[in-house]
Amino acid sequence: MSLLIIGGTGTLGRQIVLQALTKGYKVRCLVRNFRKASFLKEWGVELVYGDLARPETIPPCLKGITAVVDASTSRPDELDSLKKVDWDGKLSLIKAAEIANIKHFIFFSAQNIEQFENIPLMRLKYGIEQKLQQSKLPYTIFRLTGFYQGLIEQYAIPILENLSIWVTNENTSISYMDTQDIAKFCLRSLQIPETINQTFFLSGLKGWVSSEIINLCEQLAGQTAKVQKVPVILLKLTSKFFGFFEWGQNISDRLAFVEILNTENNFSKSTFYLYKTFKIESDELIQLDDYFLEYFVRLLKRLRDINFEDVQKQKNLII
Repeated sequence: MSLLIIGGTGTLGRQIVLQALTKGYKVRCLVRNFRKASFLKEWGVELVYGDLARPETIPPCLKGITAVVDASTSRPDELDSLKKVDWDGKLSLIKAAEIANIKHFIFFSAQNIEQFENIPLMRLKYGIEQKLQQSKLPYTIFRLTGFYQGLIEQYAIPILENLSIWVTNENTSISYMDTQDIAKFCLRSLQIPETINQTFFLSGLKGWVSSEIINLCEQLAGQTAKVQKVPVILLKLTSKFFGFFEWGQNISDRLAFVEILNTENNFSKSTFYLYKTFKIESDELIQLDDYFLEYFVRLLKRLRDINFEDVQKQKNLII
C-alpha cells in the first residue's frame, strides 16, 4: 500500500511517517519546501512538490497512491492561508482523491468542533468533515484531544524557567495523547475495514486536571510552579477575539484551546469500543507520567553534558 501524507513535517505527521516506514508502507509526502523536508528524504520518503493553495499541483501527487493521510493544519499566524488552504485547498484535495480513486482518506479534526464554530479554524475543520461524509471517498475521521508534546511548553518549561503557568479556574480532566499513539491508531485504521466511513474520538485512558500535571512537573523538576488562574467566564467573554489557536502560541490561545477540550464529551462511554475496534491494548499506549519522566531525564542528562563540557573547557584554558 502506498501513502500520500500531507503535513509530514509536523508534530503528528512525522510520527505517522516514521511508523508507516517501519511497517513497510511506501510513503510519499506532499511538501512545499524541499529543504525543510530534507530529513524525510533521509528517512526514505519520496518527496513531491505540492501546495494546497495551488490546486493544480495536487493531482500529480496522487498518481499511484492507495491512501491519503491529511495531518496538515495552517498555523495561526498564517491568516491569509486559512480559507485558501484549510478550505479551498482541502476541497480540491478531496475532489482530486475522488478522481484518483483513492481507497482510504484519513482526516484529523478536533473534538467538540461543532460547538465552537465561532472559531474559524474549527468551523473549517467541521466543514471538511461534512464534505468528506458527502463524498464518494472511503474515509476515516479522527477527532483529537490535546497532545502530550504541547504540555511541555505549557507546564514543564515555565516551571524550569521560573515563569508563570496560566490555567483556567475549572478543574476538568482532559485525556491527552502522545502523537506516537495517535499515529498508531491512524495506521491501524488502514488494516481494519470497520473503520471505513467512521468518525472516532481519540483520547487517552486517563484524564488529567491541570493541578495534577503541575504537581507531576514540580516533583520531576524539583521546583515550585508559579500558577496564575484565569476565570473561564472571562475567557468566554473574550473568545470572540481569538481567531484561532494551537499549542505553543500565546497564553490566550492555549487557554482557548483548553476550554474546547474542557467541554463535556462522551469519550469515556466510547473508549472501550474504540480500543476493541482497533485491537489496541491499554499497555501499548504511552502514559503521561512516563512521558514527562523521560523528558526530564533527557533534559537533566543534557544539562550534565553541558556542565561537563564547560568544566573541560575551563581545564583546557588553565593548562
